[in-house]
Amino acid sequence: MRIYIIGNDGITLCREAPATVNDGEIAVASKAELHAAPLSGKRLLALWNALPGVERRRTVGDRGALIDRLWPAIEALPDPESQPDAKRLSKQDEVIAMLRRPEGASVDEVARATGWQRHTVRGVFSGTLKKKLGLTLASVKEERGRVYRIDRPASV
Repeated sequence: MRIYIIGNDGITLCREAPATVNDGEIAVASKAELHAAPLSGKRLLALWNALPGVERRRTVGDRGALIDRLWPAIEALPDPESQPDAKRLSKQDEVIAMLRRPEGASVDEVARATGWQRHTVRGVFSGTLKKKLGLTLASVKEERGRVYRIDRPASV
């Protein structure tokens, strides 16, 4: 069940009914509850204009008609829980993943993938990967240039 908390800062989606709502907030779970909610036309208009991808309105017009248009737009908001919680890889993690691939990666490929300059990539190879993380990098001259791969952890 989707429950929407309407506050001064916008609309928040909840999966369960909150135990309490803060002062000035209203919890609604249906269009009927939104119709019955003590929301002024001005506040309804502000909620409408804050929704992404809607045509902005200047006047409220008919309050009931505005709510009838507002409710489906609210329900179309993305569910924050359905978005993946997977942590975005850091650039360092991306570089390590590139170097662990069987084909490895060249300095230019890493620079393109990360947006770094070539000297920064070489610094990460020698400073961060080799010295700080203790990884062993193997390099081989190939057609596409010098290609680097993570060989194995260096013995400490």
